[in-house]
Amino acid sequence: MSPNPNLDSHLTIRPHIAQMEPYTPILPFEVLSDQLGIPVDQIVKLDANENPFGVLPEVRSALANLSYTHIYPDPESRHLRSALAHYHAIPVENILVGAGADEMIDLIMRLILEPGDSIVNCPPTFGMYNFDASVNNVRTISVPRDHNFDVDIERIAAMMDDFKPKAIFLASPNNPDGGLLPYEILDDLLNLPLFVILDEAYINFAAPGTSPLPCLSKGSGCRQWGDGLPENLIILRTFSKWAGLAGLRLGYGVFPDWMMPHLWKIKQPYNVSVAAERAGIVSLENNNELETRTQKIIAERERLFNELQKIPWLKPYPSQANFILCKVIGRDASQLKASLAQQGILIRYFDKPGLDDHIRISVGLPKDTKRLIEALNRLV
Repeated sequence: MSPNPNLDSHLTIRPHIAQMEPYTPILPFEVLSDQLGIPVDQIVKLDANENPFGVLPEVRSALANLSYTHIYPDPESRHLRSALAHYHAIPVENILVGAGADEMIDLIMRLILEPGDSIVNCPPTFGMYNFDASVNNVRTISVPRDHNFDVDIERIAAMMDDFKPKAIFLASPNNPDGGLLPYEILDDLLNLPLFVILDEAYINFAAPGTSPLPCLSKGSGCRQWGDGLPENLIILRTFSKWAGLAGLRLGYGVFPDWMMPHLWKIKQPYNVSVAAERAGIVSLENNNELETRTQKIIAERERLFNELQKIPWLKPYPSQANFILCKVIGRDASQLKASLAQQGILIRYFDKPGLDDHIRISVGLPKDTKRLIEALNRLV
């Protein structure tokens, strides 16, 4: 749309915003229900990696009895940060919470990057890294993953002198393939002149010992780092997947000591709502039940993987997350998504280079897996 001709010539939006492509989110549940003409309770939603169990009963009860919603929340989220520090056995001073890990990504870029700076992105991966770079007028240098979705550390190292990127954003497990970043690659990246932002949104579904976060615990003696994390490493986590709080938007970052005072300067004062903070605290108080649910999701992931292997025109990739990526062989992947949607089963299709013949399926409940596999078999 052209600018209003009645505006003064200097009343314009930022040129890089005018030229950028919008992010394409998953449509809301109710909108999808209306579009398909299928009631919400008959839809199997396996397209956004949400927790199929939802929130804990204790969280639901706490939200129903929430007090002081007319009062602004604590700008430092002290009680939640204290609970997180206890849960991870790390210093509370290194923790910052926000409205999902998405807010942390944008906050980091605004803190460390100037317009015109560069970041490294390793597609296919989470789309918010490139999106937030575009919003902040930051250049994205893409170093595609190989055919196994592994990070190409040699190409990243080779382009450092030419492009001088300041940061790299990496999901581990990676979305959409569910693979982990090996410690050896992480070490190599940390030895480069880069901020390394490790996005662990799905780490709760991975094998124990696959996150460097415990290294921040005093006296951990963790690998070659000793006590504490490297000063160019940032770790992001979220309550969306593990605790089922996607609709409340709650995440956090663990940052090096020197960075925290500057983050406090630029963070929105009341970025975490009273409801989100309370839900996070109660979730952590009942982490044993969350861990039980997590193990059920992991078990169902393995069962789903085995069932998908029986479909001759699908090639599922092993995953350490709560989803499974599948290559679609000899069929149109976008049409497969549409066909399943007509049966009330929602999966994710990525219309992007390298993924245009793939689908991603979130791990649901056993009854969801049953409906999905039955529907796939009907498409033979």
